Amino acid sequence: MIRSLAALSLLVLVPAFTFAHEVTYTAVLTGDAEVPAISSPGTGTATVTVDLDLATMRVQADFSGLDGNVTAAHIHCCTPPGGNVGVATPTPTFPGFPSGVTSGTYDMTFDLSLDTSYNAGFITNHGGTVGSAMTDLIAGLDAGEAYLNIHTSTVGSGEIRGLLRAVPEPTGGMLALSGALMCGMLRKRWA
Repeated sequence: MIRSLAALSLLVLVPAFTFAHEVTYTAVLTGDAEVPAISSPGTGTATVTVDLDLATMRVQADFSGLDGNVTAAHIHCCTPPGGNVGVATPTPTFPGFPSGVTSGTYDMTFDLSLDTSYNAGFITNHGGTVGSAMTDLIAGLDAGEAYLNIHTSTVGSGEIRGLLRAVPEPTGGMLALSGALMCGMLRKRWA
């Protein structure tokens, strides 16, 4: 019975540490989030998932109702909320981002160990290496100082944008506590 409890504990704890190096950030994209705010019927959502073990960043976006046709989209970093700052990711736009449309979806994974995943100016201004650029981009995302912006033919400075915020994940400690409680309940049941 003790072996069964130990095995059950491992099943509960291992997943907590397996996913510990993946962080997800989300944003709601609106004209009100632009600085200065603009009036736009456009809306959207963005999800950015960074895998620290693989050094990858998956960017997913959905948008619709824009006044103008998309001309560019990218992540800006690093400034406190309410500010404007340069582009961190490829310019003028993410590779393959829908262009010339008022609605669309996007899903692309970037290798953060490659210089092609960044704006050259971001690398230069953030230590001069891809490693330092990656560190600063992730720090900016963690601090809530990065935003995804969609630029259009109507509003060249950006029609909709959203501040990327980390999605809270259950901590390993909470999962361990849950597992311990479950083991305790099972132990009482078997006794």
